[in-house]
Amino acid sequence: MTEVRFVAIGDSFSEGVGDELPDGTVRGWADLAALGWADALGEPISYANLAIRGRLAWPVVEEQLEPALALSPTHLSFNAGGNDMLRPRADIEHIADAFTRVLRRCDEAGVTLIVLSGANPSAQLPLTSLIQRRGDELSAAMLRRIQDRPDVVQALNWPDRELSRPEYWAEDRLHMNANGHHRVAARVLDAVGAGAPGEWWHAHDAPESEPLSTAAYYRRHVGPWIKRRVTRRSSGDGRRPKFADWTEVRPSEG
Repeated sequence: MTEVRFVAIGDSFSEGVGDELPDGTVRGWADLAALGWADALGEPISYANLAIRGRLAWPVVEEQLEPALALSPTHLSFNAGGNDMLRPRADIEHIADAFTRVLRRCDEAGVTLIVLSGANPSAQLPLTSLIQRRGDELSAAMLRRIQDRPDVVQALNWPDRELSRPEYWAEDRLHMNANGHHRVAARVLDAVGAGAPGEWWHAHDAPESEPLSTAAYYRRHVGPWIKRRVTRRSSGDGRRPKFADWTEVRPSEG
């Protein structure tokens, strides 16, 4: 059976923010997809994840792409642009050009590209219509760049209305919770032909607490985000990739 070496690059979406384990580490769809892939094959796969929260699209490409390709993967997943969309002067075409660069380098390296669009959080956030419009534009711009490439694996989450429901989102309303990450992992596994457990497609964990009031939400999440923008800091400053080199993911026991 062909060996699978899967590496993920991107921002908080691919790092797994929102799907925190009891020990405080993040899991996320890419970790889950690696496990589901190993289960489907019935043998271990190699997995790496270079994604770091807060990164803009072009810094993802400039900082993560070449180290990821240096690992000689069979498959590389890429998603970015969610952080760019929230900036005042977002250039959608320039953001989408990052997908073109990643595709070109994957072609040159003989690596299968897995392209993801992010889930749509707009219904729950301030500036709903702006985020919806920019997300629609970015999704369309990205698809134009791969429309003649049936060999590119597509796992498109932006159009998924189910995934936009509150049951799939963390307290900050910007990152998916465990339910959301499982659903994205299921879509990736289906896209690569591995299949996923049926329960991964559906929300099943009850919320841990009541939703925050508007005032509490702005104080706990919106205010710190604005402060980082003003001070030109990122939530990923000083962070290292959680799996910068290959780790073996073995099939689940039993």
